[in-house]
Amino acid sequence: MNRYDVAIVGGGHNGLACACYLAGAGLKVRVLERRAVVGGAAITEEFAPGFRNSTAAYTVSLLNPKVVRDLRLAEHGLRIVERPFANFLPLTDGRSFKLGPTLADTQKELTKFSSRDAERLPDYYRTIETAADSLRALVLETPPNVGGGWRDWLRVLGLGGRFMCMSRAEQRDLWELVTRSAGEMLDYWFESDPIKAAFGFDAQVGHFASPYSPGSAYVLLHHAFGEVNGKRGTWGHALGGMGAISQAMEKEARARGVEITTSAEVAAVRVKDGRVSGVALANGDEIDARAVAAGINPKLLYLKLVEPQALDSEFRSRIERWRCASGSFRMNVALAELPDFVCLPGKYAQAHHSAGIIMAPSLAYMERAYFDARTGGFSREPIVEMLIPSTVDASLAPPGKHVASLFCQHFDPNLPNGKSWDDVKESAADAIVETVTRYAPNFKSSILARSILSPLDLEREFGMIGGDIFHGALTLDQLFSARPVLGYADYRSPVRGLYLCGAGAHPGGGVTGAPGHNAAREILRDLRR
Repeated sequence: MNRYDVAIVGGGHNGLACACYLAGAGLKVRVLERRAVVGGAAITEEFAPGFRNSTAAYTVSLLNPKVVRDLRLAEHGLRIVERPFANFLPLTDGRSFKLGPTLADTQKELTKFSSRDAERLPDYYRTIETAADSLRALVLETPPNVGGGWRDWLRVLGLGGRFMCMSRAEQRDLWELVTRSAGEMLDYWFESDPIKAAFGFDAQVGHFASPYSPGSAYVLLHHAFGEVNGKRGTWGHALGGMGAISQAMEKEARARGVEITTSAEVAAVRVKDGRVSGVALANGDEIDARAVAAGINPKLLYLKLVEPQALDSEFRSRIERWRCASGSFRMNVALAELPDFVCLPGKYAQAHHSAGIIMAPSLAYMERAYFDARTGGFSREPIVEMLIPSTVDASLAPPGKHVASLFCQHFDPNLPNGKSWDDVKESAADAIVETVTRYAPNFKSSILARSILSPLDLEREFGMIGGDIFHGALTLDQLFSARPVLGYADYRSPVRGLYLCGAGAHPGGGVTGAPGHNAAREILRDLRR
């Protein structure tokens, strides 16, 4: 039997990042991926003849710059093009609103709706950026375990010191952003709907809740951590699609000697005398390893792969209650022509076609979408963000044609009356198309093909339980030292030698590479003892 230092369950971007750091330290590492291609949700696939696009994850900002540098992703071909401006909101009254690219540009746009809001915008940005900087510093740190050892106490003291270095006003702002609703916060700062909708959308991404649900302001803040090409708060397109990130990581992993096996489904984590001993594959193969790191949802790891007797019942009960439901629906479409928006006519490529196009004109609209999904299974007027990456990347579509990514909320993973998503997903996709067509009348007729992923499809294809793109809700009870369970926030598990290196660990979801980076550090610390 071939023995490895570390076997990694799941070849998503976090699993690949973890493998790179471990192999770079001289360990013998093997990555095991269930699908035929590595990358997890960060992949690019052809979904219609001649049309390629990012399949699940669809935009870049949160990818950690240290991970980009350490893994030489740019040297392996990763190129990220910034959006011309952050977001474009077509509005129902025929007007539109643009967010960015500069503060002055946004203020100029905002004066069309509220001069008061334009004046308050700089202070809002300062508040968000200060809070984001405070939390950004924690992204690559291991959270302290409640009731842990001396290392945990040192981390607690360090956190307390940082908090005390903030001004009292900054402390209060940070606390409000972590605990309050995005709706309450935005209603305090602004009076016009477009600016509140532009910022409020970030609180809805992957978060199955009303924008007025307590804690939703943190989800907004979570999406403010990122940067593109050294510019903070910027979003961009990965040339070649999101798979370009995973492909670059795969190249670095292989260069460091990582053995990568695709179409290799892990059926069980082997435990002997309270310590991990390796994994068993669905084809019957056994792989021996000193340690196992899993880049999968905590529910899959602890409830499906680890035998029940290896975990105490209280821990298993907590994992059973781990909340996974992001209310997300994902669709790619092949287009004969670009959307011709009523508010900004023209089928030729314009700057707004390369921005994040948000179709949700107000917080009230977003709240209705949520409650509609809670009662009927999915919103008939959903929140839609559309990106058209082919406007900056001609490799994705035939000449003169385009591909669009549609990321949509809210879609309850648990439908009423025992219905299955297999039965209703086409109807849900139709509702999304009709929503976009209200703003761009040629959109429906321009669709040549579409590929859809319901919450159930996301679970089956990518192991996203409940369709949760974050591997667990980003709520206060499931963050930092409580991710995934108090006492095991340091990437370790109740089973010695078993680690969590995916988005179900700190700092949570998004294409960041941070959980893989952090888990590798703790694995190395343990194996070197």
